Amino acid sequence: MFVRSPRAARQVGLLGPAFVAAVAYVDPGNVATNVTAGAEYGYTLVWVVVLANAMAVIVQYLSAKLGLVTGRSLASHMGDVLPRRTRIAYWLQAEAVAVATDVAEVVGGAVALALLFDLPLLPGALVTVAVSVLVLKVGDRWGQSALERLVMAFLLLIAVGFTAGLFVAPPEATDVVGGLAPRFDGTGSVLLASGIIGATVMPHVIYLHSGLTSGRLGRRGLLRSTRELIAATRVDVVVALVVAGTLNLALLLVAATSLAGLPGTDTLEGVHALMTSELGAGVALLFAVALLGSGLASTSVGCAAGAEVMAGLLNKRVPVLVRRLVTVIPALVVLVLGINPAHALIGSQVVLSVGIPFALIPLLWLTSRRDLMGEHANRRSLTAAAVVVAGIVIVLNVALLVLTFA
Repeated sequence: MFVRSPRAARQVGLLGPAFVAAVAYVDPGNVATNVTAGAEYGYTLVWVVVLANAMAVIVQYLSAKLGLVTGRSLASHMGDVLPRRTRIAYWLQAEAVAVATDVAEVVGGAVALALLFDLPLLPGALVTVAVSVLVLKVGDRWGQSALERLVMAFLLLIAVGFTAGLFVAPPEATDVVGGLAPRFDGTGSVLLASGIIGATVMPHVIYLHSGLTSGRLGRRGLLRSTRELIAATRVDVVVALVVAGTLNLALLLVAATSLAGLPGTDTLEGVHALMTSELGAGVALLFAVALLGSGLASTSVGCAAGAEVMAGLLNKRVPVLVRRLVTVIPALVVLVLGINPAHALIGSQVVLSVGIPFALIPLLWLTSRRDLMGEHANRRSLTAAAVVVAGIVIVLNVALLVLTFA
């Protein structure tokens, strides 16, 4: 007879915040960058996806730990230490990241609705925004746990759609293993690598995750100590981000195996058409449904992240609907002007990549402070790993800027 450990049951009850953060790691921007990377460079950038996911595990763990131990979010800590003008400038760059996130997610949702129902992009964007408001209202009305369960359901839907192609045309194991060797193939691959990291180590969810965990200590009477809570959080982060990383890798592998060298992979519509012809209508349908779920869930998380940043840095909160309408304007402008949605998606990920150091460096500094974190301050090994992560991101960002302006 199976006897479930009470401690294990308590830890399972605390899983969830990392899954809310993880859904942003499989947004339409990830779809665009990973499919483009696989279609244009085959298995060359497999190592970048794996590296980006490993980096994300470290970053999100630090963010979650900061919220757990201090009971406050990263943004609120930054609001305390920055002078007024610097704080406003810092908030503006964080808002730029949130807007770039919205461009990717709303445009992706609109494209998915067009693929599924032939709905024009602009009305599709408005439908995506409306549904995202309803998703956020679930958390407002029934609590964070209800939002976490809803997001997990979205993740399951996304998982089915993004991995279906692998079962129809599985890649060769030797090709996948070969892609783990670090290398680039021209300046375009460096640009895509930066976009993949920007789409994986998401700056806005660095802020959000600390806010999600800041009220977790002792919640529902499940845990008795911060140490036990941190142990549960490690499991939460690893499981959630392994799921997200697997989905990102699946997208690249499907493109590298079945779409490499084919014309039309520079747009999501083209990818859908090629999946129909190369993998079958069923796989293409599942891909479109997953893309829609990705856009709906991730844009809701992005809006919540923006609200957390504003509350922490400016000590102001605005109604969800008002904030939703303001941040969606750039995405609507992209659609009205007829900008290629795939180009807008990849460009938004580049903006995210540039914003990473502004969240990552303060996070590393705060979680390493023993006067703030006490016995839960980062150990030297963890600090060293986080420094390596920050260094890789900054080097890629510099390379990205040089390549872009050159």
